Amino acid sequence: MLAKPRSIVKPALFVLVALAAFSPGATAATPCPDGTARCVTKTIKDMQARYDVQAPACDHNVIFSLSYLLTTEQYKTVTQDPSFFHDTPWVNKEDWNFAKLYMNAMDAYRPHTTIAGVPAAWQIALDAAHDQAVTGSGDLLLGINAHVNRDLPFALYQMGLVAPDGSSRQADHEKVNVMLRQALPKILAYESKRFDPTIPNDVVMGTDMDLDGLMSLLVAWRESAWDNAVLLATAPNATLRNSVAATIESQAATEARTLRTATLATSAQRVARNAYCAAHWNAA
Repeated sequence: MLAKPRSIVKPALFVLVALAAFSPGATAATPCPDGTARCVTKTIKDMQARYDVQAPACDHNVIFSLSYLLTTEQYKTVTQDPSFFHDTPWVNKEDWNFAKLYMNAMDAYRPHTTIAGVPAAWQIALDAAHDQAVTGSGDLLLGINAHVNRDLPFALYQMGLVAPDGSSRQADHEKVNVMLRQALPKILAYESKRFDPTIPNDVVMGTDMDLDGLMSLLVAWRESAWDNAVLLATAPNATLRNSVAATIESQAATEARTLRTATLATSAQRVARNAYCAAHWNAA
């Protein structure tokens, strides 16, 4: 299992901006106000458009992009069963809000440039992809870390952890793990077939990049994200809430730096990966 560093830094301007955007009652999902299936369709359309540009270019960002696209497509499949989630409209809106954090970071990103709209964990992940600095497994884990350890607590906090009837939404949060287990085999198969055949056979800091290893990591990180969202929601004042937010940012960035160091690619690995992608990026 990858380590979860614990550190606290003083709230930065970005933390304050982030919390302002995710204050209770904020409506980031204006194109998705009602939680219908069109929220998910819109999200998939946006993701597909990005993937369609990245894939033929063998952009190293495509590793996380494809994994997120396939995950969201699987999410759309499970929501066709109205009993899968307790409150499907709420999860649909969460899906949109959550995806927008990733898309916004991608859109604001400039190589090796600190920008308020790009959290540190995303800056590290996107710089690594831009520089072709890490293995395929590294790009996958850096993206997951930034999105789950950094973005997810804020998305959950914004959406609200308690339903109007006072019940916790944690059961729906945990039900996503079932959907992820369904999506991972296809993710690993497509990643290895199209972009980097070393991903399913890799071991990163003791974690096997196979179905069981990735699933265990995802469950642990998602549980931590829920706990951090609870800390944001229950902070008794703005000062303490800003401190929690700063800790979330710091932990995700520290994890990203650790992952980057652990997954640095050699020149030979980089050449082999790019050549493989050029020949296989559109494999069925």
